[in-house]
Amino acid sequence: MAPKGKVGTRGKKQIFEENKETLKFYLRIILGANMALGFSLAVYGASYHSMSSMARAAFSEDGALMDGGMDLNMEQGMAEHLKDVILLTAIVQVLSCFSLYIWSFWLLAPGRALYLLWVNVLGPWFTAESGNPAPEHNEKRQRRQERRQMKRL
Repeated sequence: MAPKGKVGTRGKKQIFEENKETLKFYLRIILGANMALGFSLAVYGASYHSMSSMARAAFSEDGALMDGGMDLNMEQGMAEHLKDVILLTAIVQVLSCFSLYIWSFWLLAPGRALYLLWVNVLGPWFTAESGNPAPEHNEKRQRRQERRQMKRL
């Protein structure tokens, strides 16, 4: 239903100000949407650059291959983790077309990094025994166990 009465007219200055605000709003939307793209591109670029530098070959002066670079297909190597980051980012980027909550799956990458840090570095460091246990203590325990075994026989 159309409003009754005369439609109010707007002045040139008011139109100019509203247009300015509208353009600001849509610029923010464009920049916000491209931040996710920029983040993905940064992850892709850093991962690919790292893998490329790891695979760099060395040649002698006569052109013979001296070193073929690191094996990028080696299991449990750094390249495997970089490939996982690239795949995770690609999957998240494609699936984010359906829901923005998919970007939260990218938190799996730092979660996995923390897990690997704990399993490979921090966990063994915290649970390691301090120094060598007293050898006489182990010898006494071993002698005691031998005596018990001899009594059983």
